[in-house]
Amino acid sequence: MSTRDLIIIGGGPGGYRAAELAAEKGKSVTLFEEKHIGGVCLNVGCIPTKTLLNAAKIYKAASHGSRFGVQADAVRFDMGQAVSYKNEVVGKLTKGVGGELKRVGVEVIEGRASLTSRTTVECNGMNYEARNIILATGSSSAMPPIPGLAESGVKTSTGMLDLTEAPKRVGIIGGGYIGMEFASFFSTIGSEVTVIEMFDEIIPFMDARIAKQLRSHLKSVTFKLGCTVERVDGKTVHFSENGTSVSETFDEVLISVGRTPNTMGLGLEVVGVEVVRGAVRVDDHMKTNIPGVYAIGDVTGRSLLAHSAYRMAAVAVDEIFGSRTDRFRSLAIPWVVFTLPEVAGCGLTEAGARDAGYDVVSAQLPASINGRFLAEHPDERGLCKVIADRKTHRILGVHLLGSGVSEIIHSAALMIEHEMRTGDVVDVIYPHPTVSELVYDTVRAVDAQLKQE
Repeated sequence: MSTRDLIIIGGGPGGYRAAELAAEKGKSVTLFEEKHIGGVCLNVGCIPTKTLLNAAKIYKAASHGSRFGVQADAVRFDMGQAVSYKNEVVGKLTKGVGGELKRVGVEVIEGRASLTSRTTVECNGMNYEARNIILATGSSSAMPPIPGLAESGVKTSTGMLDLTEAPKRVGIIGGGYIGMEFASFFSTIGSEVTVIEMFDEIIPFMDARIAKQLRSHLKSVTFKLGCTVERVDGKTVHFSENGTSVSETFDEVLISVGRTPNTMGLGLEVVGVEVVRGAVRVDDHMKTNIPGVYAIGDVTGRSLLAHSAYRMAAVAVDEIFGSRTDRFRSLAIPWVVFTLPEVAGCGLTEAGARDAGYDVVSAQLPASINGRFLAEHPDERGLCKVIADRKTHRILGVHLLGSGVSEIIHSAALMIEHEMRTGDVVDVIYPHPTVSELVYDTVRAVDAQLKQE
């Protein structure tokens, strides 16, 4: 049995990126994937949901084009065709990732793999040995202990992606980013959507005022906030609302209350890999407590985002093969909720900054002051909010609401990662007319406040 330089368990964004990076360094790499290369993100997560959301966006634009002088008669949404195109996109990208792995010389083995020792993995009845092992097994939809849930016809996000007809009534348990993206999609194409959320506001990690403004855009969605689901009976959801038990019946019910790291059946207990609160514990170099065993992506529980997994993969591979001494930093990880309109942020919220002990100065500007945004999205009440430290002028957070903001939030990541001051950004020339100028103008508003003090 030959010894490989690296074995990776899991072929999602973190796993396949780590495999590519290691192979490009001339290392021998074997990648194990139980289901499909690309993992949840490519097959039943990021890519398929954004494909469907784009279809809904086109439908919305066609239906409301008269404002711009575009008259489109008898516009309708074909769910079956949208899903067919979604499958086409996923197929092309999956094939592309597989082709790239083959090109750089990564051995891909289909099957469920588990650790049998610090250097050995078993899959399909065979043992494989490596000097280093990376765990990249991702996460799965969380299933809370709600009575009747397991026996009901409730779907996770994976099941909802394969519907070929739009349900008349959709119930969504959970108002996090996954639930809100599906709420946007189904409400836009004509379904009656109800979101049942136990907290007092949707998407808890978001600035509360922006979350409220996002809800105001989703006029056709009914929000049941501060409501606890008591039980599920088939497609009927029973929940408490203002101390009273009520129930609603839907055509389809989505459960979206978070995700759980995939650690079961990995043989972690055999090797002694430490698991804390259901996730593999790692340091900033992606090392577990067992020498030679690393973990990246959702399974670490540190940041359940595909782009975080990409970064963790780079850090782990560099650590393993001694390219440089780098670490995973979580301060400047941008996030996006691909609702209609989108929400994006990076860094601290104003409340988070105050809780962290900063003397905060902030500014918020409406997107309607931006010429490009107003021309393209006259009915949206978008915004940009920037938070900075009064003492150092360092930018602490940037938050955006509006169509297309996913494409400009990376600039905030650069500002925060490199600890830029408001004055540093004011010195940068932004192209005109672009929505990105909204970020510049908001930073300039903060900078003006600081200069007056």
